[in-house]
Amino acid sequence: MATSPLPVPPMDPIAPSLARLQQVQVRYRDHTALQGIDLQVRAGQVLALLGRNGAGKSTAISVLLGLRRADAGQVELLGGDPQQRSRRLGLGVMLQSTSLPPMLQVDELVAQASACYPDPMPLQEILQRAGLQALARRRYGQLSGGQQRAVQFAIALCGRPRVLFLDEPTTGLDIQARQAMWQAIRQLVAEGCGVLLTTHYLEEAEALAQQVVVLEQGRVLADAPLSELRLADRPRRIRCRSVLPAEDVQQWPGVQQVQRDGEHLQLLASPAEPVVARLLAADAQLRELEVQGAALADAFLDMTREAA
Repeated sequence: MATSPLPVPPMDPIAPSLARLQQVQVRYRDHTALQGIDLQVRAGQVLALLGRNGAGKSTAISVLLGLRRADAGQVELLGGDPQQRSRRLGLGVMLQSTSLPPMLQVDELVAQASACYPDPMPLQEILQRAGLQALARRRYGQLSGGQQRAVQFAIALCGRPRVLFLDEPTTGLDIQARQAMWQAIRQLVAEGCGVLLTTHYLEEAEALAQQVVVLEQGRVLADAPLSELRLADRPRRIRCRSVLPAEDVQQWPGVQQVQRDGEHLQLLASPAEPVVARLLAADAQLRELEVQGAALADAFLDMTREAA
């Protein structure tokens, strides 16, 4: 069953910047991977970094983590150079592909990672936040793919991160495990952690992010609050139970598409409000009216299609 995105807290425009790229360029031989991009991760916020494969997301993360030097521009992590060890101690990182020793138990892996930090989060708290209490004594190699992702998430929490990098964090998780991880991320954000999230699940970005950056061919197509990207000037879906002929409704101003599904009409309209008012006025027996806001997926597909 599909789940509706939960509301995310509003963005604080004056929250301090924890990680930042400013006019950053990265070149690989004859290919420019990043073409002067800007982005920043703020305390107590989730920034969703979206883009198709090859758009430059992985390169941007590598630069912010200090794994790759920028060819031009400024890079800051916790106020300094991301290649300094003191800055990296404030990080939590969950990459898309991670190899861990299969014979070690979950609690052993977490304890081993915690030993790298001067003030780690207590082991039992890490296991609880990652939903791993029942799996603490299981060997990593015996876990399912989704359970292994939860262990990787737990390791990212060990150092009480001020900035958390999550690269496709819920790949392989079922709905319940995904929502449990979302809740753990929200708790960290409420405590002041800044999160950079990359995901191909756009409903995940809707559920978590306050700010969205869309990359395409190494350029920033959009950098805006989530609410502006998914709602501004975009058609909305309307569904209702009505006897009105679909061909008549199709002629109304603002109606872009109409389909009949048994006793129901399904419309795509912009702006939606005048169309809803006319439906109510034209059909006194109208029932089961639903109006859905434009999804982030619609905005993302429009932007990347236009850029291509």
